[in-house]
Amino acid sequence: MPETLPLFPLNAVLLPGAALDLRVFEPRYLDLVRECGRTGRGFGVCLIARGVEVGAPAVPADCGTEARIEDFGTGAGGLLQLRLRGARRFSVLATRVRGNGLVEADVDWRVPDPPDRLRPEHALLGEVLRRILEQVDAGARPPEERFDEAAWVGWRLAELLPLLPPQRQRLLEEDDPARRLDELLRLLS
Repeated sequence: MPETLPLFPLNAVLLPGAALDLRVFEPRYLDLVRECGRTGRGFGVCLIARGVEVGAPAVPADCGTEARIEDFGTGAGGLLQLRLRGARRFSVLATRVRGNGLVEADVDWRVPDPPDRLRPEHALLGEVLRRILEQVDAGARPPEERFDEAAWVGWRLAELLPLLPPQRQRLLEEDDPARRLDELLRLLS
């Protein structure tokens, strides 16, 4: 059964388990944050397929990630700053624009990743991730490390490698963790 989810289209891709810092200043998105605070629900983050971040409602990509607000505060100029964490992936079935310009979508939740172990052919990716994380500030490291889990390694590499948004989007759309890791190997080579 489809569920309705308000969307925040961006020129960035939020991945499951990944963190994203976001400045909020448009009235429609301030309304969205208030709505999430009242209901305790998250909202969807989608890469922009057509349009821009500010102004007229953008057309979102067909696949996105549920965002949960982890922290908030006030930044420079009094703007609302959010720290988001990616949760479940979803497919966009249909969209509509509310009167305030906020895009909402009917979504189907995608099947969660299976807890498959990292395959021998992907062991190099686990080691690459381990070395990247050794260089990352301790505050930016993931709360738990699961180097033997294929999906976790894939998502963390997709989050940390210098990929373009369309490359991250392709990885987000891939349902098979092993194929996601194969694509990361191809991108690294």
